[in-house]
Amino acid sequence: MARYTLLEALRTRFAVLVLIAVAVLLMASFFVETIAVTEGTRFQTAFYAAGMRLAAVFVAGLYVLVSIAREFNDKGFDILLALDLPRAHYVLGKLAGFLALAVLIAAVASLPLLWLAPAGAVAQWAMSLALELAIVVALALFCMLTFSQVVPAASFLLAFYLLARSITAIRLMGAHPLAGGDSLSHQVISSMVETVAIVLPAFDTWTQTAWLVNEAAAWPTLLQIGWQSVVYVLLLTGAAMFDLYRKNF
Repeated sequence: MARYTLLEALRTRFAVLVLIAVAVLLMASFFVETIAVTEGTRFQTAFYAAGMRLAAVFVAGLYVLVSIAREFNDKGFDILLALDLPRAHYVLGKLAGFLALAVLIAAVASLPLLWLAPAGAVAQWAMSLALELAIVVALALFCMLTFSQVVPAASFLLAFYLLARSITAIRLMGAHPLAGGDSLSHQVISSMVETVAIVLPAFDTWTQTAWLVNEAAAWPTLLQIGWQSVVYVLLLTGAAMFDLYRKNF
């Protein structure tokens, strides 16, 4: 199943789309370097890293949604369920293929950075991006199996990612309000925000551009990101399996 998922990505020119995104952002980064008054390389690195991170998340998440939707529409999913194949094998096989694609996207995206930043910092950035994409593809798989439609699945995926990227800022604003900090409504909302923050990964601390332009991250930080990614992927995989087993096709 994982092998067929990778073959599907190659036959649908997914690799070409990733290379185009890398090329476009790299050319745009050279333009940023030319218009920068000072520290052109620093601005170029920051622009490419930030843009490529968002592009990788968009491409990976959208591809998972479209791939599963295509199987639903072409009745390929129904044929697989008619075979002597457990539903758990389907979820694990598709997830393994999508995780392999996430690693490949992170590797390709980090190659231009080897000429712009230290190799150690680039390796940390690439590993963090791969782990971030692993959560994104696992969430996209769960959303598509749950909602069965691209629009609601994509909306939930986008909302999750944006909230995960901004949850730290929301917590800081809630902890230091300009007025009404002692009101009951503010305390209730702050409690809700703190509860959501426990559930969501703080993506703003992952795959940081500062690792490339300022100082490389401490390796314990990468270990913390790694175990968080494993936990989230396992939880999302379990949720996808549970939702798939409870459905009648």
